[in-house]
Amino acid sequence: MKTLLIAAACTLLLAACGKPEPAESVESLMANPDRLKEVRAQCKTDHAKLGDALCNRAAEATRRRFMGNGTPYTPAPPSAPKD
Repeated sequence: MKTLLIAAACTLLLAACGKPEPAESVESLMANPDRLKEVRAQCKTDHAKLGDALCNRAAEATRRRFMGNGTPYTPAPPSAPKD
């Protein structure tokens, strides 16, 4: 029983030590338009496989490339009529 517990603990420890996949940030997708185009195409064809996180980052990168940082529109206040 003790050997089984130790073996299970070692298995879990080794499984947790695997290299995580590098997550692509919005900034890295913005800097590489070819990769952004590729990810967007993959999101259209197989969204479930890529997942919401990556597809949302691709959408945000596309929005930022098109719109910039999104400075809000602030119109000048109306001027008072002059007599």
